[in-house]
Amino acid sequence: MKKIFYMIAICIVAVAGSSCSKLDNYPDPTETLNGSVIDAGTNKTLQTENGGGGTRIKLMEISWSDNPTPFYISSMQDGTFNYTKLFAGKNVISAEGAFVPLVQTDASGATIIDKSQTVDIKGTTNVNFSVDPFLRIEWIGEPVLNPDGTVTASFKFTRGTTDPNFQQDITDVHLFVNSNKFVGNNNFDNRYSPQIDYNGSEANAQVGQTITLTTKGGPLPTKREYFLRVGARTNYGLKYYNYTDVKTVTVP
Repeated sequence: MKKIFYMIAICIVAVAGSSCSKLDNYPDPTETLNGSVIDAGTNKTLQTENGGGGTRIKLMEISWSDNPTPFYISSMQDGTFNYTKLFAGKNVISAEGAFVPLVQTDASGATIIDKSQTVDIKGTTNVNFSVDPFLRIEWIGEPVLNPDGTVTASFKFTRGTTDPNFQQDITDVHLFVNSNKFVGNNNFDNRYSPQIDYNGSEANAQVGQTITLTTKGGPLPTKREYFLRVGARTNYGLKYYNYTDVKTVTVP
């Protein structure tokens, strides 16, 4: 009798395993979504940082539900994005980052501005977003390697939006330095990266003015390249940084 029960149990497990394998036997998603987040004032891609502190693309698939769970794609450092493992379907797509929100709500939660895009993702689909950054940061000339082995860089920051609702106080500005090209608030060498912290509205006097920073910590080690980038942020939301593009300095 025990042998009979044992054989029945084995059969049940085998059938269950077979059923499970059939449920999981779907083809992998193969659709691609790519595009750019573009600064409306310069028509260039909006520089950001890799990972959770940078620009992200929000997808809400409405093919099967009116209340879908959001799916997020991180932008690359240069402001472009490319994701190759999506299922085909209709999505409401927007972008989130250090810029005026594309989707805005009032105090009651009602949507008052909606610049999201409804897109059928199939094959390779391209979507671009035009945004107004909180800050626009520009290099002034090129970083200079000094005789003492430090590097000096000049830049300026201006407001990227005229909307007073998104012109919060500027909290800090950094010259980020790193030994690889992925450089920003999430990836820098603190030994050499100087910063300026501002209290309240004191940075307003610096808007549009040339600011100069020199790497700290003495001379940079020789015989290598360094990657520099300026980031600044305002006291809004999650306080994401706006950035310049990346400059390279070779220390012989």
